[in-house]
Amino acid sequence: MAGQTETIIAAVLADIDAGRLNPGDSIDEQMLIDAHGVSRTPVREAMIQLETAGLITRHPRKGATVFRPTLEEFLAILEVHAKLEGQAAGLAARRLSKSHARALEAATAACEAHAATHGDAEPDLYYQLNLDFHRSVAEAAGNPFLLDMIKTNARKLMAYYRARYHYAGVIGTSAREHREIATLIADRRAAEAEAAMARHVSFDHVTAMDLLAALA
Repeated sequence: MAGQTETIIAAVLADIDAGRLNPGDSIDEQMLIDAHGVSRTPVREAMIQLETAGLITRHPRKGATVFRPTLEEFLAILEVHAKLEGQAAGLAARRLSKSHARALEAATAACEAHAATHGDAEPDLYYQLNLDFHRSVAEAAGNPFLLDMIKTNARKLMAYYRARYHYAGVIGTSAREHREIATLIADRRAAEAEAAMARHVSFDHVTAMDLLAALA
């Protein structure tokens, strides 16, 4: 049963990560049952665990939907997420290994290459490269608990970050900031790397309102 529950959780998370499920979307429990050949019990258990993690909202007699934050919730989650991402960058600067340095450089260069080649085009493709960059930083921090916390919080904001890259000029700015952060990490400038990453992942109040409206 536990294995089946984990399978359902992984399937829902994969749909959130890929943008197939967005904030407010209904989760088709029957489709999960049919697709994975399980009973309703592991699906129900999966929904409970996903709700506990804050990733979905269950509604009495109406099934479950992907978590959609209010403006206040969005800003509160963002505040925490910026701290977590910043902490990861600071730790990465102190603990960067040769293998993680290579991975970080590759992810940074891929973002720069995309920005140089495509400009504002292919924003969803750039978003995947952006995820690679942030994963490289978090893994370089060497703290698996912090990595899990970042992943959970990122999924609550993922659709909004993805939408942000559809705005003109954002991809180029993002790639430049990635290079700045990667350089600070490589130079072991922990405090500066932490501050730069926290700024990088933050939105101002107006942008947050725009993104919430766009995905309402």
